[in-house]
Amino acid sequence: MLLRMPSSPFRDLQRLFASIKNEKEAELFLEDMFTASERASLVERWRLIQALASGMTQRDINKKLKISISKITRGSKMLKHGSGGFGLFLKRLKK
Repeated sequence: MLLRMPSSPFRDLQRLFASIKNEKEAELFLEDMFTASERASLVERWRLIQALASGMTQRDINKKLKISISKITRGSKMLKHGSGGFGLFLKRLKK
């Protein structure tokens, strides 16, 4: 008999995200899950990743998006050396 371990909270979140079926469900979830400030932070991070992926320089991103160089550097490291999630979704959203 195989013992089943209780799922972790992080695993539960992964399954929750995977269960979102469309943009309306995503909107409902994001509105309830995150505060306005947290959503703004997520939007800022995604805009940063998009700018980096487009080839913008860190200085140009700093000027255009008003994001600190340290945040831009961290974003650049995640884009280059992270798990690959940013690259996957950048490609998926281009289609």
